[in-house]
Amino acid sequence: MTRAMSAPEKGTTPAGSTASFHAVFENRGSMGRIVLVCEHASHHIPAAWAELGLTGAARMAHIAWDPGALDLARGLSKRLDACLVHAPVSRLIYDLNRAPDQEGAMPARSEVYDIPGNAAITKEERAKRTQAVYVPFHDDVHIEIARRMALGLAPVIVTIHSFTPIYHGAQREVEFGIIHDADDRMAKLVLAHAPEGLRSMMNEPYSAEDGVTHTLRLQANPYRLPNVMLEVRNDLIGTQDAAEAMADRLAPCLSAALDDLMNGRP
Repeated sequence: MTRAMSAPEKGTTPAGSTASFHAVFENRGSMGRIVLVCEHASHHIPAAWAELGLTGAARMAHIAWDPGALDLARGLSKRLDACLVHAPVSRLIYDLNRAPDQEGAMPARSEVYDIPGNAAITKEERAKRTQAVYVPFHDDVHIEIARRMALGLAPVIVTIHSFTPIYHGAQREVEFGIIHDADDRMAKLVLAHAPEGLRSMMNEPYSAEDGVTHTLRLQANPYRLPNVMLEVRNDLIGTQDAAEAMADRLAPCLSAALDDLMNGRP
């Protein structure tokens, strides 16, 4: 039986460019071991950043967020009694899965899109965004992980992402990507239990070499917590119903992987 999901909990977000954008929590009172993190959950661009000079279509495109990822994460949270942490703003303001010194943290161009509001960003503005978005989010995640460790819940960190079926004109055949950083324990178990009929691959369409495992490196590896990054092709979770259906398929996979992990099965 799963616990009813609690209402989202937010930190304070004062108005203006000096706002502090904290992580959003759901099902924080869960007793499950899995902590779900969705860094690209939102396409929201606060008024202080004047929509970064983008068109409405660009602000809704996959460059601004991971379509379907939050719906999928919420579905998994319900089925696994997992705590869910997600981002309050678009990754074009700050990509929370990138370190502050990475160019992709505040990209001037993403795939075929120019981002005017990031084109001439100064070092001072980069520092302000880091302080406003990156620091509060990852502090909140760290505090929650430490709290769960102190409670003896032994967290397993699972980040949830989606990816576009076509990238730079090339079709991607993989449907479910399982990505690991230095610790591959959970990734191997998830792949072993991947749903039948879902084209599942390890370290596709990205890998740690692409710099996409920052959250795992920052939040899980220092404590030697099991972890994995999951990527689902966004045409498979494009509606809430589709995301719920995918959660039905992936929840047993994660549950079985966790059970094997807890019982020392390779």
